Amino acid sequence: MKKVLFFALLAGMQISQAQTKHERFTQKINGTSLEFTMEAIPGGEFEMGSATSAKADEKPVHKVKIDPFWMGTYEVTWNIFEPFLYKDYEVTKSDGGKVPANVDAVTRPTKPYLDMTFGYGKDGQPALAMTHYNAIQFCKWLYVRTGVFYRLPTEAEWEYAARAGSKTAYFFGDDASKLGEFAVYKDNSGGKTAKVGQKKANPWGLFDIYGNVGEWTYDQYQEDYYKQFEGKVADNPVNVPTTLYAHSVRGGSYESEAVDLRSAARHFSDPFWKQLDPQIPKSNWWFPEAPFVGMRLVRPVKQPSHEEIMAYYDKAPIKDF
Repeated sequence: MKKVLFFALLAGMQISQAQTKHERFTQKINGTSLEFTMEAIPGGEFEMGSATSAKADEKPVHKVKIDPFWMGTYEVTWNIFEPFLYKDYEVTKSDGGKVPANVDAVTRPTKPYLDMTFGYGKDGQPALAMTHYNAIQFCKWLYVRTGVFYRLPTEAEWEYAARAGSKTAYFFGDDASKLGEFAVYKDNSGGKTAKVGQKKANPWGLFDIYGNVGEWTYDQYQEDYYKQFEGKVADNPVNVPTTLYAHSVRGGSYESEAVDLRSAARHFSDPFWKQLDPQIPKSNWWFPEAPFVGMRLVRPVKQPSHEEIMAYYDKAPIKDF
């Protein structure tokens, strides 16, 4: 264990020494040919929520302070996600065809009984239908591979990054007729996902922040969560999850109407997403009825301690009966 911890910390030290500026960077997944890019999101304050929406869960509008962080340029694709899912596949992507022992020790998902691509394809396509727990364990796999702490965004971080300094319904304004330039959604998706990065990015370099697949946040969904911040400035708020349902999902998907792609629009997981799961207890890893949910990574500028990181990753899954 001490040896594993040493190499994880050493990898993190090497990365932090090499990357001293808060700027866009490419993360290589150590021991493989795989890599992904992260955009530098500046810290600041913004107004979270919507005063004009008819939805109560977007009110009241309140000020939020956010520390700087990095966010994935794209939604996590099968190219990056699949080596975590299947050891045999990871071997083919690993240098020398070998998976380090500490990487091999990371708990992997049970193999799904359905094709979790839903026929949409894999290369460049967003990974789909993983549970909240599955998404966090993928982040743990990345940490063991890279020494860098990756996690899910908080709801506040997600909205802040999507807005990219805007106060309008969408980062490009209030005119939903322009969505086709930036998003894969109900009006143009043909009922399926698209390869990431086919549309225009938002001003902070994030592609598909609206549509394609909804994106997990870390937060427990709570309809009246914003009420406690009325008249205050919330400092990096996060509603730490304590129950299996519901968790907040943001951005809308290829199935979503334009109104559900707004920066302030909130969505959440539902037990229905596992209705057809034949396992008893139901899978900790997959949502067979949710081909519209995926994930995007966040890396904080200040990496927590190894103990704090493992506390984030190692929460036991809550059984779903």
